Amino acid sequence: MENTVKITAADVNKLRQATGAGMMDCKKALVEAGGDFDKAIDVLRKKGQKVAEKRADRDSSEGAAVAKINADNTSGVAIVLGCETDFVGKNDTFVALANQLADIALNHDTKEAFLAADFGGMTVAEKLVEQTGVIGEKLDITAFEKLDAPYVGQYVHINKIAALVGLSAKVDNVETLVKDVAMQVASMGASSLSYKDFDPAFIASETEARIAVIEKDNIELGRLGKTLKNVPSYISMAQLTPEVIAEAEEAAKAELKAEGKPEQIWDRILPGKMERFISDNTTLDQEQCLLDQKFIKDDKQTVSDYVATYGDVTVTSFKRATVG
Repeated sequence: MENTVKITAADVNKLRQATGAGMMDCKKALVEAGGDFDKAIDVLRKKGQKVAEKRADRDSSEGAAVAKINADNTSGVAIVLGCETDFVGKNDTFVALANQLADIALNHDTKEAFLAADFGGMTVAEKLVEQTGVIGEKLDITAFEKLDAPYVGQYVHINKIAALVGLSAKVDNVETLVKDVAMQVASMGASSLSYKDFDPAFIASETEARIAVIEKDNIELGRLGKTLKNVPSYISMAQLTPEVIAEAEEAAKAELKAEGKPEQIWDRILPGKMERFISDNTTLDQEQCLLDQKFIKDDKQTVSDYVATYGDVTVTSFKRATVG
């Protein structure tokens, strides 16, 4: 018997608005559901489940990174809605979905709680399955980062990197400060706030590994008759004890004496030599410690130096969520 259910344009548009599915998919779902709106949603959800099962082993390494901050800037979340292709990841509808999800994520402390949260009568996890059927690609939350602090700010770089930064207090021009530091996090990355957070075993392992790489490179450079790379004795400020600094200063003085520099001008030369010694022997800190990195807007100062210009405020924490 021919199906006589009348499906109107208004019915189709209502289902499209509720699910984000295409016009033909919505019309077919309504027809299959006999015009029942709730059943049509279930039809689309089941389609999504079938597509999700078929694409379960696909790589969702593309997508969109977004961040949200609450009204009083005390909490923030950064998530990545992953998909299979960059084409889908850049789609305005897909990015809008990522932002809707981030609004929900802002009210939850863990990824598990977020996935179990309500999204229009279904859980977030179920919504992702539904949208897998709509879009035709595997969707997943590939990153979830939550941050709470007295003041929280964010920066998102072309929906590929989302960064959150927590400050100890709200100060004058705090919006500029927190955005600049969040841009630093997005641009340079880091694993710790400070070298003080490093485990001694980690530093020892990194020192050994880095020296081995440089020494290997120097063998090839020497063979080619090129200038050899400096082999540092240390890689972190955590290793530069007062005794090490004192020895380095004495070595610098001995060097100046050997060069015949008058002792009365040593005080003008020593600071520069010690600054270079510290820079040469803190490469790990500069790469992985946010506060010790060169500030991207002024490489003559560190991020810590820049933050200090705002007065009595410190960076307490940071998070970074990236596509891929």
